[in-house]
Amino acid sequence: MPDDKPASPPPAPAAAVVRYSLPAMLAELKLERSAGGFAQEKIDQTEITKLFAAPTRRRAKPKK
Repeated sequence: MPDDKPASPPPAPAAAVVRYSLPAMLAELKLERSAGGFAQEKIDQTEITKLFAAPTRRRAKPKK
């Protein structure tokens, strides 16, 4: 006798819990902020924001 039920998908794997040491994370953050790369990322974000900003008008509209 054939099975008329569709095959159920396999169960999804459970999410793993990862714990990090707070002092280690803070030390890494301090190191990243003191590095030159962090400042460069800020500049890049500013430049990217400028690309998507509305262009400003360079000239006034002509009066009628």
